[in-house]
Amino acid sequence: MPDPAHVRHNRARWNQTADEYQADNAAQIREQAFSGDIAWGLWAIPESRLHVLGDVSGKDVLEFGCGGAQWSTALARHGARPVGLDLSERQLAHARRLAGETGIAFPLVQASGEQLPFADASFDVVFADHGAFSFADPDRTIPEAARVLRPGGLLAFSHTSHIFEIATPDHAEHATDRLVHNYFDLLEIEADGMVHFSLPYSARSAPTATTRTATGHAAGPPSPSGEHASAEKGRGGGGHESCRALAP
Repeated sequence: MPDPAHVRHNRARWNQTADEYQADNAAQIREQAFSGDIAWGLWAIPESRLHVLGDVSGKDVLEFGCGGAQWSTALARHGARPVGLDLSERQLAHARRLAGETGIAFPLVQASGEQLPFADASFDVVFADHGAFSFADPDRTIPEAARVLRPGGLLAFSHTSHIFEIATPDHAEHATDRLVHNYFDLLEIEADGMVHFSLPYSARSAPTATTRTATGHAAGPPSPSGEHASAEKGRGGGGHESCRALAP
């Protein structure tokens, strides 16, 4: 099946910008890859503080939009068996170069998060620090993530706050004190030459999952046992949030 237009567009754009992105973020990328200390979001909140992923030793982990694969490299240092997936061949070239420098090798796969080339129940953890969940259709990525997760597996990702999106004018870097976009038009947005996706809180992408975050709790959908999910929003600052979900 041919890739949707937004997938082709984002692949081409990431191939154009990968070198600049890697250069601009080289210090953080190398620090995480060589130290094994990873941090979430724009404000780099340490995983050691949030404990989103927990103990990954011995687990099969899929990084959903790996870029230079510094997170997968870091998790391998903690005993994980990672696989790095990215849409962009240029980003994966940087990941292979980093692997050569660190001496830590693991599979790197070029594919869209909307159509994963993996069998059902292949992973214990699927995660992204932004990654594919920011640049792919959640109505496709969330079901795909659920499909490749094993029962009881973990889905974790960070993304941009919807409030940040509706308060930020086009081509601006910072939010204002005015709402400038329609909240219900957030699903697909073109900005900075990329197609971004953001599922509003009022919408739900199937299937549902038990959800946990990090600062306050909110009732979620009931599980088959009748229990409700708890949701906590990670304190990402700057309009960024972290989410953690457990597969049924």
